[in-house]
Amino acid sequence: MTVPCADGTVLPSHPSHPQTRRSTGVQLGRRDGSIRPNTVDPRQAAAADLIAAGRRVFVLGRTKRPVANCPACQASKGDPGHDRETCPCLTCHGFYAATDQPDRAAAMLAAVPDGLLAIRTGAVSGLAVVDIDPAHGGTLDRTLMTPTAVVATGGGGWHLHYTHPGRAVPSRPLPGHPGVDIKADGGYVVAPPSVHPITGAPYRWAGDRPVNEMPPALIAACLTPTGLPATPRQPARAARVPRIGGGGISDPSALLAATLDTVTRAPEGRRRTTLYGAARGVARIVLAGHLTATDAVTVLTDAGRRAEQTDRDIRAAIAGGFAAEGLTP
Repeated sequence: MTVPCADGTVLPSHPSHPQTRRSTGVQLGRRDGSIRPNTVDPRQAAAADLIAAGRRVFVLGRTKRPVANCPACQASKGDPGHDRETCPCLTCHGFYAATDQPDRAAAMLAAVPDGLLAIRTGAVSGLAVVDIDPAHGGTLDRTLMTPTAVVATGGGGWHLHYTHPGRAVPSRPLPGHPGVDIKADGGYVVAPPSVHPITGAPYRWAGDRPVNEMPPALIAACLTPTGLPATPRQPARAARVPRIGGGGISDPSALLAATLDTVTRAPEGRRRTTLYGAARGVARIVLAGHLTATDAVTVLTDAGRRAEQTDRDIRAAIAGGFAAEGLTP
């Protein structure tokens, strides 16, 4: 796979690419004219630049996982009065802690000196990212992914940064593209100059392209329901009649997308109940022959995880919803 640079050249499959937007080894002069190494945390300078570009940033642990919540925030799980978006803790609640205040970002990074700088993607940051992982079969689809700002990841992949289109774009695998994920609403990406915890390689800006708009074809691909076939499949249970408006389903793609969206938008305290209701709705789509039960479980599980439900609760909600509609996966 190659990715075009601003000068018209292409990157090989994955280099330790020397071309970066900013050197992190700038040296500062002493009063006597000698040179001393720069001791400023390069993550702080990068965070300030990202914030200036409209991004919200936060810090991950050194393993790329969110920093553990403090005891008080752990105890507040399920408390509707505890808002993750406005919680004053510096590093609790993962990407919900993301900030657009340079001083707060600096405090986060100081609190986790070996942590990774990250960007909360989605409308909140005006950013949608295509995450290409060649190790899992990811490739650049030039029919969808037009030139834009590119990050060479420390894991040997690519992050293509696009301007968020302004409509909801969920974070999830890109349908029909193994090894490619969309990181937009409800997601995050690691940012340069963070260092990959396994390879020890830094995340780098590859070339100097600006962040460009998402092309319409890519937006459409992002919004395609996962696993939804172009033509209806045979009903999972032919004897079952879908109970939607007393008749058939005129637009199963739109119905599935809207149903899954209710899960990700559900407030705390109602997410499992909403997932159960969504499972019933998706079961009807399966029974109408527009989706396989296996694909239904996949998309519902993904929606449940984005709503921060445990796998155990997700399985229970899906099983209960399917059973209520008479569907056995």
